[in-house]
Amino acid sequence: MAHKVLRKVTHCIFDMDGLLLDTERLYTVATEMILEPYGKAYPFEVKERVMGLQTEPLSRFMVEHFELPISWEEYARQQRANAEKLMRNAQLMPGAERLLRHLHASKVPFCLATSSGADMVELKTNQHRELFGLFDHKVCGSTDKEVANGKPAPDIFLVAASRFGVSPAAADCLVFEDSPNGVTAANSAGMQVVMVPDPRLSEEKTSHATQVLGSLADFKPEQFGLPPFRE
Repeated sequence: MAHKVLRKVTHCIFDMDGLLLDTERLYTVATEMILEPYGKAYPFEVKERVMGLQTEPLSRFMVEHFELPISWEEYARQQRANAEKLMRNAQLMPGAERLLRHLHASKVPFCLATSSGADMVELKTNQHRELFGLFDHKVCGSTDKEVANGKPAPDIFLVAASRFGVSPAAADCLVFEDSPNGVTAANSAGMQVVMVPDPRLSEEKTSHATQVLGSLADFKPEQFGLPPFRE
């Protein structure tokens, strides 16, 4: 991948599933529970197309793609029911807590911008309420009326930036994402984006990110003009 120029930023915006919380594999299980009675498999090449999507477009795609004899609303209901059982003890991804606490201690403004609805965010972060309480604010795409279009549209990141105490310019925001749809959304918003992709994603699917890392533990804040970690 060609080396990209890293510009100084002042604000950070985080996706949640698969980036901060180890929930993407749980979503895979929740999906397989729906598809299995119909004799359908859930290959990764399908999953990578829906990662980062809001509830309705994701459910519509899955019902159509797999030719399921149910409505998208019923698919969403089953997915939610399965997810509620699986997500209650969602664990943090490597490097997530250290980075969030560092930004908070360094007084760097940061927020959450997730395609999940507000109630699912509450459920998934149940074991980490204090940590997720450090965010300046949270934008929950599936239930936020201001987010007209989900990822890969830029809406969620533009709304997230607008809700900081003093709204930063898009160029001053650094987005953290794990999905190709999320990276596209951040690019469309005019923001730099650090991607921590599923290792199964091809390099082609990650090439539009500003920086690609193996985990948040590899992030070096000073490369984007942010205060360095205090070792």
